[in-house]
Amino acid sequence: MLKTSLARLTATDVVMFAVGLALSGIIVTGSVATLSSGKYTLAQWQDLFIFGLAQGSIYALIALGYTLVYGVLRMINFAHSEVFMSGPYTAYFFARWMFNTGFLQAQPVAGLLIVSAISMFTSMAIALTVERIAYRPLRNAPRLVPLITAIGASFFLQYTFRGLYGSGIDRYPELAILKGSISVMGVRVLVTQALVIVAAALFMAGLYAFVMLSKTGKAMRAVSEDKQTAQLMGIDVDRIITTTFALGGALAGAAGVLYALIFGQVQFYMGFVPGIKAFTAAVLGGIGNVPGAMVGGLFLGVFESVGPSLFLDGLGIPAPNQLKDAIAFTMLVFVLIFRPSGILGERLATKKA
Repeated sequence: MLKTSLARLTATDVVMFAVGLALSGIIVTGSVATLSSGKYTLAQWQDLFIFGLAQGSIYALIALGYTLVYGVLRMINFAHSEVFMSGPYTAYFFARWMFNTGFLQAQPVAGLLIVSAISMFTSMAIALTVERIAYRPLRNAPRLVPLITAIGASFFLQYTFRGLYGSGIDRYPELAILKGSISVMGVRVLVTQALVIVAAALFMAGLYAFVMLSKTGKAMRAVSEDKQTAQLMGIDVDRIITTTFALGGALAGAAGVLYALIFGQVQFYMGFVPGIKAFTAAVLGGIGNVPGAMVGGLFLGVFESVGPSLFLDGLGIPAPNQLKDAIAFTMLVFVLIFRPSGILGERLATKKA
């Protein structure tokens, strides 16, 4: 068996394995050097971890949109980053109006729920519009055609919102109820971070329960396995695909509000980097796998927050946080070298659509 495995090895396999070992050496060496130096306190490591968990929760919500669409259509919806942007940017104007009238300060919980509902509805409407106009006519086209269309739709939406809302950066209103911090088992957590983590966990749990337990969720899984057979069994494939886009859009809108609460600002370009990171998280967890997208998002967020200080500081690299994006994508390469299907694998039918 060992001889058979060695015989199947190619030069590419050897090179990739060597790269993986080199990355492992750098990670271990840097981590040992950083921890031995005692530069960071336990409280600082905890702050980095909590921030990464909050950031990863946002990545996970966005990544679910990518993985849901890929599951039923076998395509990467690169316009999803602009779906994510459209919701919180539109909701910003309602938030500012409610803040100026004093409603947001007087009724902060109701105000946040209204802003979130507007954001989710807007993102869902944009996602459904893109599916109906850009993707549905190309459903039977070669796979490269919808991919190019998705990129074009992304640019169209991005610059449409730039024309509608302007190219400046707008700051979300600050609420007194979201200032300060709380203690969770002795760990200091900012109120905004706690809200983001809890809200994202509820959304992810709700989606998982919907996909696994509801009749529509079972139909979605059937369409993901084989659209033709599902249609023969009486499932309305078009309705299921529309529902999938609606779910992904709503989750992206919710993630957009949580992102605005963490970073406090919105702009027409805000979806690009989180969208790329979320796609990375979906691939990291296993594209097409709902739990994988959740795990991949959380893993990427924590790794991106803790990794630069943990791996690079001990190697004497100045300002390691500037390399957080490089760290995130390097981790993607590292994981895929040893597990090409992602952390939780790829749930796909044997016959690709």
